[in-house]
Amino acid sequence: MPSPTYQRIADDLRRAIVDGELPPGSKLPSRHELARQYEVSDRVAVEAVRLLVAEGFVEAKSGSGSYVRHRPEMQRLTRSWYTHRNGGSPFRAAMAAAGRPGTWESSTERAPMTPPIAARLAARPGDPAMRTWYTFLADNEPVMLSQSWEPLYLTEGTPVMLPEEGPHAGCGVVGRMAVIGQQITHAEEAVSARPALAAEAGRLKIRPGGLVLTIARTYHTDQRPVETADITIPVERYSLVYEIPVQ
Repeated sequence: MPSPTYQRIADDLRRAIVDGELPPGSKLPSRHELARQYEVSDRVAVEAVRLLVAEGFVEAKSGSGSYVRHRPEMQRLTRSWYTHRNGGSPFRAAMAAAGRPGTWESSTERAPMTPPIAARLAARPGDPAMRTWYTFLADNEPVMLSQSWEPLYLTEGTPVMLPEEGPHAGCGVVGRMAVIGQQITHAEEAVSARPALAAEAGRLKIRPGGLVLTIARTYHTDQRPVETADITIPVERYSLVYEIPVQ
């Protein structure tokens, strides 16, 4: 089934932007020019440009026209198997490798597991857990968000029950779990993308509905999953780079 005409116009303009034919700051053809070029009505041309505005490729200036947005320089976020295995904070290690100080803000609360979280932790919906919200920062600017869950049957009453308090605060999941005899052997990550929720956009300082990468990460021992987290990263600022050792 052919795409609507406004989508095909938007595809052509989007491709020109991505390929650099329309660099940042370039003015798009007017709706009248697009209408003549594609032999469509002005309304169809307007819909094409509105789509690009919604996607963040273009910004409209009242009384002036539509222009290709200046996008921030892309930064790399490296996710390394050996960094996770060596303990410590993977985020802090990744930022140090990039020459940027990495910090975070967090808050922790007891919460019942939702059905999706319970499935990832091999538990039952409603089982008690410690849920921690993170905002990760580099140069005091938000880089990514995370919502982490740890089952209380593992951590309650131990020195690592509160992830960001006590003698092992900030040690990362691998290091903290080792304290209570849980030796993490591997991690699983499922990567996807979606529009940002309003609260996420506010915390990340991006436009509402901007595209974000999501990582559903779960740490495992040989016997069980011991922690899971949903990580949210703005795609217009950061790209994920996976470093995988080859034996």
